[in-house]
Amino acid sequence: MLSVAAVLTSFTPIDANALLLGLGVLVARIADVSIGTMRTISIVYGRTTAAFFLGIAEVSLWLIVITAVLNRVSEQPILGVFYALGFAAGGVVGIKLERWIALGNVVLRVISQTHGPAMAEALRGRGYPVTTFEGRGGSGPVMELYVVCRRADLHEVVHLVHSFDPAVFTITEPASSVSKVYRPVHHPFTGWRSVFKKK
Repeated sequence: MLSVAAVLTSFTPIDANALLLGLGVLVARIADVSIGTMRTISIVYGRTTAAFFLGIAEVSLWLIVITAVLNRVSEQPILGVFYALGFAAGGVVGIKLERWIALGNVVLRVISQTHGPAMAEALRGRGYPVTTFEGRGGSGPVMELYVVCRRADLHEVVHLVHSFDPAVFTITEPASSVSKVYRPVHHPFTGWRSVFKKK
């Protein structure tokens, strides 16, 4: 039976250069998978220009990473571990990054028993177009507000309607294609969002 010392000495030692290369692979893999996630979402929302340039960046980084790993992974298996960790973390980072940028539009349906007219007026006052419908729920008449807005503005809209009625019922749906979306003038695109707002 092999001793613990024999098992430990059977592993190839990890030198500082391999460790630094592994960290570089990890960071680059996180970057290229994150970009790939953003590219896929850009395609879904029809952002063709963004998808084109993100595709170039993704493949360029991937080629750099795969070249660095393939030539050395047999000698330093730890590089494969860094590669896998970067791939897994990159998907998470890409999703969080996309949520922060908030591409695309959503449909928000708001159902309220008593505060529908006030909500509609407040939303219109902030530049959001609102269509209202009269309906009937289990407890009586209700008003449904139909709002199409940018995902970047969704938090503000939901916060506004909840300020009128904390118990309001809301439904959010993705809007893959919208002919026109009005954008509140007090919230222009800035920073990263200005890059992705056009096709």
